Amino acid sequence: MVVILDFGSQYTQLIARRIREAGVYCEIHPYNLAPEKLRALAPQAVILSGGPASVYDEDAPRPDPSVFDVDVPLLGICYGQGLLVLHHGGAVVKSAQHEYGRATLAVDDPGDLLAGLPPSGLSTVWMSHGDRMERLPRHWHVLGSSDNSPYAAVRNRDGTRFGVQFHPEVVHSEDGRQILENFLFNVARIAPDWTMENFVEAACRRIREQVGDGHVICGVSGGVDSTVTAALIEKAVPGQLTCVFVNNGVLRKNEADQVRAALQDYFASDFVYVDASTEFLTELDGVIDPETKRKIIGRVFIEVFEKAAHQDERKRGKRAAFLAQGTLYPDVIESVSVRGPSATIKSHHNVGGLPERMNLELVEPLRELFKDEVRSAGKVLGLPADYLGRHPFPGPGLAIRILGAVNQDDLRILRDADEIYIEEIRKAGLYDEIWQAFAVLLPVRTVGVQGDDRTYDRVIALRAVVSQDGMTADWYHYPHEVLARMSSRISNEVAGVNRVTYDISSKPPATVEWE
Repeated sequence: MVVILDFGSQYTQLIARRIREAGVYCEIHPYNLAPEKLRALAPQAVILSGGPASVYDEDAPRPDPSVFDVDVPLLGICYGQGLLVLHHGGAVVKSAQHEYGRATLAVDDPGDLLAGLPPSGLSTVWMSHGDRMERLPRHWHVLGSSDNSPYAAVRNRDGTRFGVQFHPEVVHSEDGRQILENFLFNVARIAPDWTMENFVEAACRRIREQVGDGHVICGVSGGVDSTVTAALIEKAVPGQLTCVFVNNGVLRKNEADQVRAALQDYFASDFVYVDASTEFLTELDGVIDPETKRKIIGRVFIEVFEKAAHQDERKRGKRAAFLAQGTLYPDVIESVSVRGPSATIKSHHNVGGLPERMNLELVEPLRELFKDEVRSAGKVLGLPADYLGRHPFPGPGLAIRILGAVNQDDLRILRDADEIYIEEIRKAGLYDEIWQAFAVLLPVRTVGVQGDDRTYDRVIALRAVVSQDGMTADWYHYPHEVLARMSSRISNEVAGVNRVTYDISSKPPATVEWE
């Protein structure tokens, strides 16, 4: 096992992801993990993550000093490198020139950590820091440097402590995976024997420990996250699960009927359908702010589940004590820090939007996985491929794809446009190449000419991105003829629309969803 101490980086889970991809088990823990708990975990290596702070900030997160003395290899990344260098007597200063984005790493001494990098000795790495290493501790050595970071990769004399100023965990560091695997295999000598089957077994064990003999209500939507969550719980505690599908009134066209038919067949008598569309739409009436929308949907979502729990109690004679959700790590890291002080990007309806007081304890077995890892878990569980291949759909649904107040007419426009959009993607054979695709209804009107008459109608924006894990994404490059068909059909077939645009923003600086 590898322990990652989280100092608040947006990329902390990417470190874990790369380690798991290498076949090594790892866990993320807060930077202030108690020394005795760290020892009890018996890690074979420890990694200190990056973070948004400067090591000189007054409230900069600092681990217990004993962390630096653990008798296993230790790697500090960015902020973690600064902590390592300071602790061992080196110097860190605020850089006059911050270094963000791509940089060229010049390899001076490959050693164990940088072995296997290009023969040219140059590698592209991803920098994101305001501090720089000014002086190394005594008997430490330089492994690599960049134009603005003379100590971009360093190690101590006996090769047990390493630091890198860049982020090897992000895909933009072209040899980052190799560097992390070098640390795992060349330095820490860890065997790559962890698999998704191991994760499923561990998740089931944690579910059994948390739930005991209690009953679980699981919100299912027909998407991969909730379906895998339900399947995990059913495997862990068979007979203790009730699946509830809530129609929140902001689903896609015909989605309520399609999901109801598919999941009722799959979960049989353990499936409950609740049409709460009136409650949701009443609460959303006139609401424009997207954060308010998310929190309203989160609150009503919990209220509906509590009602379903009471009904289930009367049916079974025993009340449910747990609510399961398909929360994933990108939801968590963008809402609140999962186990550390990371910055908030936006709240999610089932994370940052949860009310403070709840009558059901949350079970979230997927909250440290990325979407593609969830699909891998689904394969292990034997779930149908059509479930596992579905594009992500946000819990707040079309409420955050209508930029403005939600009403029935706008829902009709967006549903019709979105249906045509997805139809054309499937016809072109592109659906599986795209991470997520959807239509957005903009809160503006534009002049148009339709049937020789002047129109002043709505604008639909189309969005499609490719991504590996949802943390970063790039816009999908459609063939022009496919875009032309999409635009033509939407403008001609959806009443109230006279203009279609295509969003070519990446993440960052944008997010995948517009709200």
